[in-house]
Amino acid sequence: MKRIKVLGSGCKNCLTTAKLIDDKAKALGVEIEIEKVTDMAAIMGFGVMSTPGVVIDGRVVHAGGIPGSAAIEQWLRG
Repeated sequence: MKRIKVLGSGCKNCLTTAKLIDDKAKALGVEIEIEKVTDMAAIMGFGVMSTPGVVIDGRVVHAGGIPGSAAIEQWLRG
């Protein structure tokens, strides 16, 4: 199971990012656990200055803007 954190204030882009990841995981049959992190101190603790940010299994894989479908698939397969 992959543990995924979506970092952001809860804005539309953050919610869209979480939904895209969830939808892609279901399509690929990958088991995930998604946590939305909205605490700015926690987000800064990951070194993310631009949201949404995505952390998979403790590693920042994306920051700023909505990630593309191909990138999400690569993260989930990796």
